[in-house]
Amino acid sequence: MSTNRSLLTRSAAIASIAVAIILVVLKSWASWRTGSSAMLGSLADSALDLIASLATLTGVWIASMPADEDHRFGHGKAEALAAIFQVMLIALSAFGIAIRATVQLAEGGQTAAANEGIAVSAIAIVLTLALISWQSYVIRRTRSLAIATDHLHYKSDLLLNLAVIAALALDQYGGLGLADPLFGLAIAAWLGWGAWRAAKDAVDDLMDREWPEEKRLAFVEAAAQHPELSNLHDLRTRTSGNRDFVQFHVDMPPGMTVARAHDIIERVESDLCQQFPGMELLIHIDPQGHVDEPDNPLVEEDEFAKLDTQLP
Repeated sequence: MSTNRSLLTRSAAIASIAVAIILVVLKSWASWRTGSSAMLGSLADSALDLIASLATLTGVWIASMPADEDHRFGHGKAEALAAIFQVMLIALSAFGIAIRATVQLAEGGQTAAANEGIAVSAIAIVLTLALISWQSYVIRRTRSLAIATDHLHYKSDLLLNLAVIAALALDQYGGLGLADPLFGLAIAAWLGWGAWRAAKDAVDDLMDREWPEEKRLAFVEAAAQHPELSNLHDLRTRTSGNRDFVQFHVDMPPGMTVARAHDIIERVESDLCQQFPGMELLIHIDPQGHVDEPDNPLVEEDEFAKLDTQLP
C-alpha cells in the first residue's frame, strides 16, 4: 500500500513537471509575440508551476520514506512543507502579475498577435485538463497534501488560460484596450485567494490541528460499537501528510488482568484501524474510578456521554 502510494504521488508530480516545461516554452513564445499582460502573467504562473512541481516531487519523495530513528512518526510533514513553498511561489506570482497589469493599465494597454496567444492558451487548457484529471485520481487514492495544493494551482490555471483568451479577444477584436490589464488583475486576485486557501490546509497540518468535528464524531461512533470500552476521554487527533494519529483514554475494571485488557484493546485497535485506514492508534487504559488531573485543560469529558446528546 505504501509503495503504491509513493508511485502514484511521484507520477503526479512528474506529470506536473512535464506539463509545466511544455507550457513555459509555449507561453514564452506567445508572450513575446503578443505583448499581453495576461499572457505574461500566465507565463510567470507556469514558470512558478515548474518550480513548485519540483518542490512537490521532493516533498512526496521525502514523505514516502519510512519512519526511522530520527523521525519515528514518519516524514509526512514534508508534504506540508512542500505545500507552504508552493503557496509562497503562488503569492509571489500573484504580486508580480498585479504590478505588471497595473503598469499596463496606466499606459492604456495594448496587445498584438492575438491568434497565436489564443492558440497557445487553448493548448494549455487541454494539457492542464489532462493533468488535473490524473491528479484528482491520485488525491482520491493517497490524500496527498502536496499533490492537492499542486492540483489547486493547476485548477486555477484553467481559469487563468480562459482569462487570457478572453483578454486577447476583447482587446484585438472587441476594441477594449483595457481588457487585458483588467483580466491580469483578476488573475492576480484569483491566485492570491488560492494561495490563502492552500496555506490554511498546510498550516493546519503543520500545527497538528484536530480533525474536523464530523470526522471526530464518526470515530467516536465507531469506538462506541465496542461495549468493552467505557468512558472514552482525552481524545486527541491529528493528521501528518497521509497519516492520521489518534489517542484516547478508556476505563477498565481495576481487577481485570493485564493480558485480558491487552486482548480487548488489540481487537478494538484492529477494528478501528480497518474503519479508518492509514491511522496510527494509541489507547491508554485507566482503572475505573480514576480521575485525571483536574487542572489539565486537555482532559475532556466522556466522549460516549457527549455522543448520546449529539445523536438524534
